[in-house]
Amino acid sequence: MSQLSLGTRLAVIILIGSLATVGSVIYTAYDALLEEFATNLSVQQANETAHISSLVSQDLELRTSALVQFAAMLNQDGQLFPPAQLAKVLKSQKRLKELFPHSLTVLTPNATLIAENIYAPGRVGTYYADRPHWKEAIATRRPVISRPLIGRATGIPLMVFIAPIESSNGELLGFLSGTMEMDQSLLIPESIRNDASEDAVFLVIDTDNFLFVAGSADGKAIESLPDPGENLLIDAALSGIRFGEVETASGNTLIYATNHLQRLGWMFIRAVPKSLATAPAKQAFSRFFMISTGLTVGILLLTYLALRSTTASLTQMTGRIRSMILKPESSRRLREKGAPEVRDLATAFNHLMDERDANNRLKDNFVSNVSHELRTPLTSLNGALRLLDSGTAGELPEKARKMTTLALRNSERLQLLITDLLDFNKLSAGEMRVNFQNEQVGELVRLTVSSNQIMAHEYGVTLIAGDIPDLTVITDGHRLRQILDNFISNAIKCSPRAGEVSIRAEETSQQRLRITVSDQGKGVPDSFRDRIFERFTQAEVGTTRATSGTGLGLAICRQLAGLLGGEVNFYNDGGAHFWIELPIQTSDTDREQES
Repeated sequence: MSQLSLGTRLAVIILIGSLATVGSVIYTAYDALLEEFATNLSVQQANETAHISSLVSQDLELRTSALVQFAAMLNQDGQLFPPAQLAKVLKSQKRLKELFPHSLTVLTPNATLIAENIYAPGRVGTYYADRPHWKEAIATRRPVISRPLIGRATGIPLMVFIAPIESSNGELLGFLSGTMEMDQSLLIPESIRNDASEDAVFLVIDTDNFLFVAGSADGKAIESLPDPGENLLIDAALSGIRFGEVETASGNTLIYATNHLQRLGWMFIRAVPKSLATAPAKQAFSRFFMISTGLTVGILLLTYLALRSTTASLTQMTGRIRSMILKPESSRRLREKGAPEVRDLATAFNHLMDERDANNRLKDNFVSNVSHELRTPLTSLNGALRLLDSGTAGELPEKARKMTTLALRNSERLQLLITDLLDFNKLSAGEMRVNFQNEQVGELVRLTVSSNQIMAHEYGVTLIAGDIPDLTVITDGHRLRQILDNFISNAIKCSPRAGEVSIRAEETSQQRLRITVSDQGKGVPDSFRDRIFERFTQAEVGTTRATSGTGLGLAICRQLAGLLGGEVNFYNDGGAHFWIELPIQTSDTDREQES
């Protein structure tokens, strides 16, 4: 190679580089194409299940609405029609008979059947109040739809719709009930059941009772699901993963999607073989490969010119990657354009960013789930410790009382940390609600100071309220107090013993209110100023103070302030001074903002 001319060496480098680039593009394109076809097929199955679930939900609403409207017509002068008249009226309802072909019945307030439109031996006089759906109807006096069950008098798989019959003054006179046979599959349109191709699988299961509603191997209604491991598709659907891939016992891979109808506890499952995605992907790839081969000669001629632009593109990409390193929370992707090598690099980096985002979502979901699971037992633990500490269970020895007090303090701290984690996950997911209403600034500050006095006393710090103007702001008082509590908690922790923490409020220009919490500590280090409101960051790393929180408090404050239409910041002047500014008035006093 050293004896070849520069032009020859460059030609060889271009030739080898071009061939390698084309090969990598083809390989990447095939994977991307296969993934795209599989994704599209998954989306198609998800849309199908959502559509079926929507149709069933609409059908339920139609049947329930018709039953409720008819129930309002079964009384006169505050009295239920006599049983004979009820039976006659029920038999005349052709439309309701179409909706509830098995039977229409009227029952007393204690769920004893007194009238029916279709005679069934021994059904009149039957007592149904021991069934769960009837218990619910009697307790709530609202329309109820049962889960699939076996009829007591008929022995047929049924679904029961119940509507209360009430007088004009709200007195419960009885119930109107409509039933339908589950083996008729009336809720699932026949067009949907018959539309499935030979390769498609469509199932409907009752997740609460682990029963088939539609799609069992024997075609029966209310049939128990197979044991775990016998049907991998059902196992995957019940695992909680709404869509994905599963390999069957025969070795075939299915792409499936599920949709859950909460009202009935039903899960709709639709699956198709993955080969439906790979076959067109291979055909498209073959066409792409032929086109790529034909264009390779032209690419070789253009590669030399592209090298010059490639250097500039790489420089730009390097700068953008460095900016992403400086701001890890950024989700900005690289533009996949330019030479093949540059596109491959951008694609790989973007895939890495996708993995990072997926891992972050997984971590957030894990933290949220664990926090929810910890909150309930921790609440019970706190309650028990408070009872012991207050002497409700009897006077404790001095040593035991001190240990109980210490345990209570630490459990309350743990509960605050869990609350921070849950709030931050809500904010990150955009699920935090804020409710705006009139709030008296003075009263809100007074309550905030009062609730933090115990902590100030524990740290040997004086907490006082300074000048507070007599103003009313339209904001969410609970979230504003959450921000101020966090400011005060940090100020108390960072103040020296016998120090003072103060909170004051003032009206600034442009109709804005600024509330400032000041301490007499060392202030925020200059090296930490730019990261003070970022998540999982603490100024006093390595100290006992740093371990008393999650590093989320100020990040939560910044996002809450944004939801309230304000902003937070700080300055150092003989200590740290953290402030929040809010608009004093808004054009819509009744608005409710969701994030």
